[in-house]
This record gives sequence, structure tokens and C-alpha cells, in this order.
Amino acid sequence: MNKIGIVIPDQHFPIHDKKAYSVVLQAIEHIKPDTFINLGDVGEWTSVNGHRYKRRKRPPLEYQLPQIDKDIEAVNREIDKMDAVLDTINCKERHILAGNHDEWLDAFVEENPYLDQYMFRKACKWDERGYTYKRYNELLRIGKAQFIHGAYCGNNHAKKHCDVYGNLIYGHTHDVTRHTATRLDESTSAWSMGCLKDRSAEKNRWLKGKPHNWGHAFGIITWFKGGEFQLDVIDIVKGQANVWGKIIKG
Repeated sequence: MNKIGIVIPDQHFPIHDKKAYSVVLQAIEHIKPDTFINLGDVGEWTSVNGHRYKRRKRPPLEYQLPQIDKDIEAVNREIDKMDAVLDTINCKERHILAGNHDEWLDAFVEENPYLDQYMFRKACKWDERGYTYKRYNELLRIGKAQFIHGAYCGNNHAKKHCDVYGNLIYGHTHDVTRHTATRLDESTSAWSMGCLKDRSAEKNRWLKGKPHNWGHAFGIITWFKGGEFQLDVIDIVKGQANVWGKIIKG
């Protein structure tokens, strides 16, 4: 029997797009995957943003910790929703690939090593939740498909990922892109999976009004005998998507 998986890109809770996220939750119920893969940047993590205090004096911990606690509570609330759906369909194989935003929590702990409960892995209870945990850009391999959060940006990031990794599915860049390279009778591809983040200007002030090419999407992957696979990228268009013949509205 073929194995089915669902792959989701950057959520950036709690500034995720609620309709797009709802589509993903409903799609999981509809598809009933055997495997679930989260490509990371689960949280926005504003409270530990690596650039937050670039031009300002860092405040004392008694000021920082309540904000971090609030972020952790908000992110876990949304993960709980995801896990509830995965539990309902009895999807036991779950993977989390930490993103660069997620590792801001780890950087905070590096500065404050006595607060290791704030490590991303611990704060979001990934081991308790039953996930296989991968550090930032640590490779996950399932069959001939490979997954990381994302190592490169720039206009040709899909080509760069394909050249370096071969078959690869990643997030990070927030756009939906594919590059395929063919050598003799073999082809490899790299897919950038978009995001589930709210794309509106008021939720992304760091863009300073600049236009962007972000797209809402997720993936359905089918593994065949021998590890070969097929990836279907499902674009979410204004909060709705056609998933295996069913129109799902967020």
C-alpha cells in the first residue's frame, strides 16, 4: 500500500492566516495521511526576535519572560489544534523541522543557560507530542524525498537547493517555486512550499510596504515502492483550495 503524507510550511503562529490554516486542518481530515511533516517557523517568536534589540538596550529578564511565556502559550494553542486533528485520524508518524525563527528561542537560552525550559524543543513539547525532532536544517529523509526548513534565499533559491541537495522539499522563503534539473535519464527537483503566514501589510511591518511574492500552500506527498514519490503542491487561493476533488473553504 502507498504511503501518504501532508507537508506544511511556515505558520508563524500567532500571526498565521486563519483561513489558510483552517484549510490545512480540514485537508488533513479529508486526506487522512500516514505521515505529517512540519517544515518549521512554527512561531513568529516576536518576543525573542534576533533583531528586536539591535538598536535598543535589552531589558531585564523580568520584562522579557512574560512576553516569551505569552508567545509560547499562543503557539502551543495552535499546535494543540493540529495535534487534535492528527489524533482523530490516528496519524502517528509526525516530524518537526525547526526553522530559523524557532531557533531564536534556543539563542535566548544560549544567553540564559539556566532557562533551558525555553528551548524550542521543550517549550513546544515536541517529544511529549510524539514528534521526531530535527534541528534547523538537519535533513529528514523519507524514501527518496528529503526535507529541511530552508538553507538559501535569493531569486534562484529553488535551483540552489536542487543543486546542493537534489530532491528536496523546503519552506523558509514563503513563495511557491519548483526547479528541476535533469542529468541523462534522471531528474531531481526542489520545491519551495510557500507559507501559512498572514500576508497582510499590518502583520508584516518589517517589509515596510514592499510587495512580495508569498503564497499560501501545503503539500500532499505519495511514496511508491522503492521510495519514489509524487508531490502535489496545493495552492490556497483566498482561503480555499481543491483537495482531491473536494472544495475546502477556510
